[in-house]
Amino acid sequence: MKGKHILLTGGTGGLGLGVTPAVLDRGATVTIPYIKPQEVERLKGFLSPADFARIRFVSVNLTDEAAVAQLISEMERVDVLIHLVGGFSMGKTHEYSYDAWKKDFDLNLNTAFLLCKHSLAKMLQQDYGRIVTVGSRGAVEPVGQLAAYCASKAGVVALTKAIADETKGTNITANAVLPSVIDTPANREAMGEQDADKWVKPESLAQVICFLASEAAKDVRGAAVPVYGSV
Repeated sequence: MKGKHILLTGGTGGLGLGVTPAVLDRGATVTIPYIKPQEVERLKGFLSPADFARIRFVSVNLTDEAAVAQLISEMERVDVLIHLVGGFSMGKTHEYSYDAWKKDFDLNLNTAFLLCKHSLAKMLQQDYGRIVTVGSRGAVEPVGQLAAYCASKAGVVALTKAIADETKGTNITANAVLPSVIDTPANREAMGEQDADKWVKPESLAQVICFLASEAAKDVRGAAVPVYGSV
């Protein structure tokens, strides 16, 4: 990825703590949107001062199309979009509020649409691009009490595959990864640590994401790659 301009959303989150160092290790120039300053400070503790200094941080609400459009228009290039932003919630369907349902779709699917839409427009001008999104095992194997999460992540996978079909014949690819439970502090707190050794490590998932975002994956289009760990 040396010399490539990477737009990395969710780069300060639990998965981002694995992906961001991996992208930097490959020589990329990185832009990371964020909401809260403490997110940036947390990431700072995981990187060397030299690597941290190579990141351009921009405060952006990724559910606001005008803000997303401005973020991308201000970038010199967008060679790669790695979209990690997402959220997980549970509840029985008959008890789940419509407001919570819409919030899940805003966070998981609508942000993916906005980032892909505006990044893709720039990539088409450049005739080069790599788009990598994060779906979920639940997108292809839905389970009870996760209807909103599974449905919104299934939408992310469908969106990614549609973009891959639209960009046939170009030097642009779009692929998704489908992790099972990721070993993040938030998931350990929510689910306990009993089975954490079987979960997918952020660093492991980062290797798959970085491959799909690289020159080496130029012939991989519309894939939904399962990364399930031992669960």
